[in-house]
Amino acid sequence: MRAKRTTTWILAMTTAAALAGRTAAAADETRAANSATTRRIVVSLPDRKLALLENDEIVGIYPVAVGAPVSPSPAGTFNVVTRVANPTYYKPGKVVGPGATNPVGTRWIGLSAKGYGIHGTDNPRSIGYAKSHGCIRLRNDDVERLFARVRTGDVVELHAERTPEIERLFTESR
Repeated sequence: MRAKRTTTWILAMTTAAALAGRTAAAADETRAANSATTRRIVVSLPDRKLALLENDEIVGIYPVAVGAPVSPSPAGTFNVVTRVANPTYYKPGKVVGPGATNPVGTRWIGLSAKGYGIHGTDNPRSIGYAKSHGCIRLRNDDVERLFARVRTGDVVELHAERTPEIERLFTESR
């Protein structure tokens, strides 16, 4: 009886180790593929649009809401520092769990500018306007597509003025 238990335990441990090895190998392959891709998120605050570029090719353009005049979006170059699916919204005196009434929608992409991020919304009618508290807000379907492609460490550029690159990105996409 003891030999059978030991054999079963060894088989289970060997299977788990083999699966962990395959999982680690798959994760290594994914990391290698992601490291070969250079991603940038470029946001034109005046145009209220976001472009996702991979290896300098446009892979997606999305309409966004930006910071209201009383709470503008910060301009500058940042990095993605966190990614949260189905986030919980926290505000002093208020906590909203994941779901249809969550103000940050279904995804949160946190930026290196503390307190700012790219996220979904429970108010899709705000997209295209300067209505947020400084964050970049997308429709939930759009932020889910963006979330699937971006990784921690990716560059995020928030432009307050139109540059030649901004003109090119958002004029070519029309």
